[in-house]
Amino acid sequence: MQGNTPESWISAVRSRCTSDSSVMSRFRVGTRNLNPALARKDRPMRKLIFIGLAVVLITGAFAGLAAEKPKSGGLVVTVSDEVGPLPGAIVTISHDTGFIKTTSVQADVKGQVSFPVLRPGTGYRIEVRLSNYGTQVITNITIKAGESVEIPVILVQEMVETVKVVAEGRVVKLEETQKTTKFSEEFVQDLPVPGRFYQNVLTLAPGVQDADGDGNPNVHGSRDRDFKAIVSGVSNVDPLIGQQMSWGKRPGNTEAYDEIVENIFRSVATTPLSTFSIDVDTASYSNVRRLLNQGVVPPPGAVRIEELINYFNYDYPQPDGNVPFGIGVEISEAPWNPRHRLVRIGLKGKELRGRERPACNLVFLIDVSGSMNTPNKLPLVQRSMRMLVNELNARDQVSIVVYAGAAGLVLEPTPASDRETILRAIQTLRAGGSTAGGAGIQLAYQQARRSFIEGGVNRVVLATDGDFNVGISDRSSLVRLIEKEADTGIFLTILGYGMGNLKDSLLEQLADHGNGMYAYIDNLREARKVLVEEAGSTLIAIAKDVKIQVEFNPAEVASYRLIGYENRALRDEDFNDDTKDAGEIGAGHTVTALYEIVPHGVGYPTPFVDPLKYRQPWTGPPALTEAAASGELLTVKIRWKDPDGTRSRLQELAVVDSGRRLSAASDDFRFAAAVAAFGMLLRDSEFAGDMTFDDVRALAENGL
Repeated sequence: MQGNTPESWISAVRSRCTSDSSVMSRFRVGTRNLNPALARKDRPMRKLIFIGLAVVLITGAFAGLAAEKPKSGGLVVTVSDEVGPLPGAIVTISHDTGFIKTTSVQADVKGQVSFPVLRPGTGYRIEVRLSNYGTQVITNITIKAGESVEIPVILVQEMVETVKVVAEGRVVKLEETQKTTKFSEEFVQDLPVPGRFYQNVLTLAPGVQDADGDGNPNVHGSRDRDFKAIVSGVSNVDPLIGQQMSWGKRPGNTEAYDEIVENIFRSVATTPLSTFSIDVDTASYSNVRRLLNQGVVPPPGAVRIEELINYFNYDYPQPDGNVPFGIGVEISEAPWNPRHRLVRIGLKGKELRGRERPACNLVFLIDVSGSMNTPNKLPLVQRSMRMLVNELNARDQVSIVVYAGAAGLVLEPTPASDRETILRAIQTLRAGGSTAGGAGIQLAYQQARRSFIEGGVNRVVLATDGDFNVGISDRSSLVRLIEKEADTGIFLTILGYGMGNLKDSLLEQLADHGNGMYAYIDNLREARKVLVEEAGSTLIAIAKDVKIQVEFNPAEVASYRLIGYENRALRDEDFNDDTKDAGEIGAGHTVTALYEIVPHGVGYPTPFVDPLKYRQPWTGPPALTEAAASGELLTVKIRWKDPDGTRSRLQELAVVDSGRRLSAASDDFRFAAAVAAFGMLLRDSEFAGDMTFDDVRALAENGL
């Protein structure tokens, strides 16, 4: 149906995002952290741009795959004759309907050709040919998600008749053995994303093979060192010795994500309390967006639903008095199961204006190792840091520490008023070497202590891909160091960059223990969002060790589950224990948590547990207090400490369900529910019900 294709969604969303140039201009320059009112005014446009262009559009691009597992498949073709493998055979892949661009690849020394990333579906076609062997065509090949199809092809040698032809021809210069192949930018851009490493492109040239995968190909069996290539104007020949330089083994994907075990429904009769630490990280959303834009379905461990939700700002109540944040609760239907109720708990951090903002002592800790030597890493880090420097004032100061094979101090503590010196130091950074991340962190904390500002913001800002490989590299040692420094008032913010070797799980854990946030920067727009528009919430903590505990009324609620926050769960007794670490909330930050609730009278299967051996089984209702008859659904309790405090304070709020339908819920509520549903679909959650990507799109648009 017209208007329901991925292409039409892309066109419509782009049109909607760019139709009003004045609105776009206001978005670009009017949401700076120094003017929170303008930031609030532009929230609808921000949601439209980020959820419309990144979520709605992307879900549209993947909607055609929603009926299948949204993954890629692969194809391996092995060519041989009756004797053995046939290296040099040409395998051409195409699709009956033009699903992919027709591509030809030469078989390696094992006679194999691999197409590792293909969209699931039927109608693929391969043609295999080799001189003196004829051609074989195989049609109607089916690619299945998550599987690699193996197709053996046996060619039969043709009878060859010799014909002598006498004619003048071009003189063959026997002393020259060079052959040149050029690949256009258009050809490279049409390759599947995982295949754009230069070594992969080189092997597409006739006769070029890299059988051992060491990144140094050969031509028609010649020696590796005789191969010459120029990539983007850079030769692989050492100008001093005239021989090939080693380009190293072809890079593989070493991105690391922790496994997430999704929260299940808990019975209120046996588990009436739910306790967790808040999470202000946003890295998961921007990383998921990056993966989807590359045509890659995110691994489940990359999809942290609470970070997807908290990527966006919501209109929650402003705090009153000396409380650092306001609390708002809203209840309506769960879109994926209307018989269930969805509870949204929202916190809104106090916004700081003008002189309210404390002075900042910032140490930029920048990874300049060899793994950062790509345009979306160190060059993007430099541009990001320049943005942040331009937001500072004369009361602030900046130091710069770098680390590669060893750590070094690039810039002594310098007043932000000397902007030219700071920007010049950033501009001179160059990448190269292994990654001594642990040594760099130690030196950065040393500089932060040296220029510590009492009553100010003292923070290390780490920019890295997380690929630590020398120095203090084990998690436990890094965590102990970071926790110790956080206790002294020096917090840690982590900005993740790049792709292919992003250590997401490590960076998230380090930021959590450093009383800071973890954001992933994939482009300049994201850098501006994190370091300019939301600089206050990124850098300035207004409360730390923020914990939430929800008590459910067994007279109203049968069971519940917390959506997301799986790696932020706390024991119930940790809530009142001031020695237990929890998350921080920054100036102007909004934090959202969603609970799905099963009311009494709505059946829901619960896991079977064997009868107890030493105690009589529970058979009747629990002994209820008078408060259970109040009609309250739940009570929210929040504990927090001041940024430099050691004792927590308590705030609580009782909540009654008025029975509001989803159609009557606020725009923010519907939007947050749409983002949660999107995350559940990406993770293939068993709790997503009948929700589809089309439903997510419609719900998100209604919440703009």
